[in-house]
Amino acid sequence: MARRLLAATSALLLSLEAAADNFPFMTLQTAPFLPPQVSVTKSGHTDPGYIFVGPRGNQELGTAALIYDEDANLVYQGPQEVTANFKVQKLFNEDVITFWAGNMMKLGFGYGIVHILDNTYREIYTVTLQDNFVSPDGQPRDSYIDLHESHVTHRNTLLVTAYNVTQHDLTSIGGRPDDHMLDGKFYEIDIATNEIVFSWSALEHLRDIPLEDSKQGWGDDVGSQETPYDAYHINSVELMEDGYIISLRHFWSGYFVHNNGSVLWRLGGDKGTGDFEIDDNASFSWQHDIRIYNETEEGFQMSLFNNANTPTDEVAATTGLSFDVDMVNRKVHTHRVLNDTDDVIHSVSQGSYQLLSEDTQHVLLGYGSIARVKEYDSENNEVLTVQFGEDNAVASYRGYKCQWKATPFWKPAMVAQRTGPDSILVHMSWNGATEYDNWAVYSSAYSDGSDPKFEAIVERTGFESRIELHGLPSGFLQVTARKGDIPLGTSEVASLQTEVGTETEVGSVQIEAGN
Repeated sequence: MARRLLAATSALLLSLEAAADNFPFMTLQTAPFLPPQVSVTKSGHTDPGYIFVGPRGNQELGTAALIYDEDANLVYQGPQEVTANFKVQKLFNEDVITFWAGNMMKLGFGYGIVHILDNTYREIYTVTLQDNFVSPDGQPRDSYIDLHESHVTHRNTLLVTAYNVTQHDLTSIGGRPDDHMLDGKFYEIDIATNEIVFSWSALEHLRDIPLEDSKQGWGDDVGSQETPYDAYHINSVELMEDGYIISLRHFWSGYFVHNNGSVLWRLGGDKGTGDFEIDDNASFSWQHDIRIYNETEEGFQMSLFNNANTPTDEVAATTGLSFDVDMVNRKVHTHRVLNDTDDVIHSVSQGSYQLLSEDTQHVLLGYGSIARVKEYDSENNEVLTVQFGEDNAVASYRGYKCQWKATPFWKPAMVAQRTGPDSILVHMSWNGATEYDNWAVYSSAYSDGSDPKFEAIVERTGFESRIELHGLPSGFLQVTARKGDIPLGTSEVASLQTEVGTETEVGSVQIEAGN
């Protein structure tokens, strides 16, 4: 498993521009979207929540932050852009949705902004990062936040990763004295003020994290500013009692960084490395998403997504792992191994491990470069699989399952099409709305919708509902999304055209939040 790879393979980790995706897409009348039509398989009881993914590799109109329900219905599509870490988090004791959006580099990282939206999808905070950065192309960026991490802490700060091109002597690993490499950095940013409250650089701690320990091998085509060597590949940051734990994928390790910036210990996935004795099942490699639970002075639980593979090295099945970490005796005992033996996956990059509930102990694994998420129950049995693209053609950096309630600030959308002299086909939707269950349809003789006449009730059916109405030769139409008898949102008024085949669209689906 310790096979060393050419550094050039890091360029493949996040740039899924490969095979064409023949997975089915949704075609909607009320929205300019083309999201994947997900496939859902349930084999047991699941925890409540919606599926949050940020696919890329689909057609352009399906590259966005997406929410689906367990019945394979689209609930929300955000702006057309590359996103990562799309999920629900707590900020100032309120549920918000957060996501990174920006430009993804072929080198395996990105430059972007973290957007924070309330339960109406209004953007309430926009987090950016400016510091002394050098990019591979030498061009400045509006924000240098990397795609790998955007984690809200209990102190209402945001933990983010960043990559900085740095000139460094790499002769000890086969390079040249004036070569370039990527420094793995992380920041803690105050969300309300956008001020940096803590920053840390891996390259400033060579004694504790020597470059010679990196599993990322050296290649002849790396070392320039345009193709710097990626020794660390930092991909997660988690707050702990007296500091932070970071995941360095290319060291197969988690490192504890004290509040003063010093590195106090290493938990290595390769036996014989680090400061802990690990059991036979605790080995991991090329990992992502280290998370900490139930921390005490004696120890804690830790989870991670164990890729165990790279684009050029298929080693073992990708698993979700959790450990009991004994800080007193410096021992690691494997607590859980999550692997669907009926659907063995080799995820070469990206991925996530989400404990859905301390009570149920259900876990959702996002498989990164493989376009699937899976939920496991407390007995480690797979109970839900959601697929949103073809394997190795579509990726979502992480995947989450989150409980979420939202009533958008924008109005519902409606398209009315005359299908005959006496018939009108009406489609209606409300992008992002979770609380309505039916539509009330009204006609009116007036362009402002006054003196409305009730026409029909339409049950909510997924993202988009429809009804064919008869006996409406002319006039105007309007629809209201309701929960029971309670109105939650009303569309604009649509004019009913008299010519067969013509259609009127009103209240076009809104996706401004995050632009």
